[in-house]
Amino acid sequence: MKTRLSGITLTASLASVLLVLSACSSDDDNDNSTGDNEEPSTLYMNANILTLDEQDTIADAVIVTGDTITAVGTEQDLRTDLDADASVIDLEGKTMIPGIYDAHSHFVYAGIIELFNVNLNSPPIGDVESIGQLVAKLTAAAENIEEGNWIQGFGYDDTLLAELRHPTREDLDRVSTTHPILITHTSGHLAVANSLALEMAGITSETPQPEGGVIRFDENGEPNGVLEEPSAMTQVSGLIPANTAAELTQAIRSAAATYSSQGVTTANDGAAPAAFAGLIDLVASSSEGLPIRVNIWPTLDAVDAVEAMEFTSDRITIGGVKDFADGSIQGYTGYLSQPYYVTPEDQPDDYVGFPRYEREALAARIKEIHDAGRQAIIHGNGDAAIDDILYGIRQAQETNPREDTRHVVIHSQMAREDQLDDMQALGVIPSYFVLHTYYWGDRHRDIFMGPERAFRMSPTQSSLARAMPYTIHTDTPVVPMEPMRLIWSAVNRTSTSDSVIGAEQAITPLEALKATTIHAAYSNFEEDKKGSIEVGKLADLVVLSEDPLTVDPATIKDIVVEQTILGGETVYELE
Repeated sequence: MKTRLSGITLTASLASVLLVLSACSSDDDNDNSTGDNEEPSTLYMNANILTLDEQDTIADAVIVTGDTITAVGTEQDLRTDLDADASVIDLEGKTMIPGIYDAHSHFVYAGIIELFNVNLNSPPIGDVESIGQLVAKLTAAAENIEEGNWIQGFGYDDTLLAELRHPTREDLDRVSTTHPILITHTSGHLAVANSLALEMAGITSETPQPEGGVIRFDENGEPNGVLEEPSAMTQVSGLIPANTAAELTQAIRSAAATYSSQGVTTANDGAAPAAFAGLIDLVASSSEGLPIRVNIWPTLDAVDAVEAMEFTSDRITIGGVKDFADGSIQGYTGYLSQPYYVTPEDQPDDYVGFPRYEREALAARIKEIHDAGRQAIIHGNGDAAIDDILYGIRQAQETNPREDTRHVVIHSQMAREDQLDDMQALGVIPSYFVLHTYYWGDRHRDIFMGPERAFRMSPTQSSLARAMPYTIHTDTPVVPMEPMRLIWSAVNRTSTSDSVIGAEQAITPLEALKATTIHAAYSNFEEDKKGSIEVGKLADLVVLSEDPLTVDPATIKDIVVEQTILGGETVYELE
């Protein structure tokens, strides 16, 4: 199928960036008024409208005036007050939902990976099934890169390669010894460098282990190229020249095109540096605009700089502060309370991973966020990491009680029942990367967690039973931005081998849809203007090919986004 993307270009040059820098005024671009200063209205009718309001109302018509929803109900009732010059759009019985609110991803990084990294994913995302194929892909890329420049790849998964191991520096040296190379694991929490990159970073047999990370060594005591967690990875990645403003602009527009085509009207840029926040605003404020809203979660180091910025676009909001308690379970860097089901090579039988920070150090970071009146959004996969997060939040609340903090545990992958009780008591919101049941479900069951823990990972039903708010997310670029697959996964919990991973934690299509719309808006303090189709909220709407609440649940992932509407303006339409 062909698609039409309104207001999006997928290429950028330095000249276009200069245009962005000189065209920051968005007032004229966002002016939807008519010549007599009356905003135009549009009636969408003959539709199956899933409003997701508190009563889960289903309507058949909605009126949008300017960028706001001004009426919801039946076509008969709404036509009585319709302006004579209003537009009328017949949706021919199709389903309309609120715009998808991305509960967690890495918006700008998703565009960077797509455009500037070699795709090293294995099926079902990519096609790399062996280290030989990985080497071949990188070698082909090297032919188009100027001598001495960096080669970067993303998405390899050691547990899906025929060799069942990480590539090493020797493997990457087969690609090149004159290009520094760094490839990143699908989790984003490990990387592999070739010999030249290690040499440039000064990593040798004498290099001490960094706090919260690991440099792996071979049987001879030499670094084998594998680096675990940022404290090790950034020793190499920090040497890579930063993307230019032109490249970042291109990445932002590319990501916006992808997200918009999937019905996402608010994207999330998790762990965003100040440079990303500033450039997103410049692109959104340019004459060309940006067909998406972006909620930015700065890191603790960047939050003051980001909050000091004077954003010129109303499409940018600043959310909570993103921090980390551990790494990735499928990378063996997640921090568990009980040992991994299958012990990783060269580790003791009681290996449980490791924390990013010691408990008191993490608690101090959480307290700093909390005491500043901000929302703490902490990455925690393993249950030991979640214990540390909840300890930190509890300590912060005991010394400085605050109402309605809505602190979030991102991923909450192995959250136990007692931890959900604690989250509920503390007003903490879990956000689940439930697509793990699809992409890694078989390996969590057989390798990382074992059946008992795997079957209750991403415990959405347990959260629902407590009537506590929760969200679900894709963590793009770890996996593609596919909200319909995300909803399908929460409903079916089916793995790539078609096995069900914990049927007792499955939720209904309605609850999964809410977790990607109104609950996600609530978790970011934006439920008053986003997340449901109600009068007074922004007209961020999506038209689907079918109704996710009535189709065979096994086919929800096949539902197609036919139209994305942002503030009353169509920004994506399927042809």
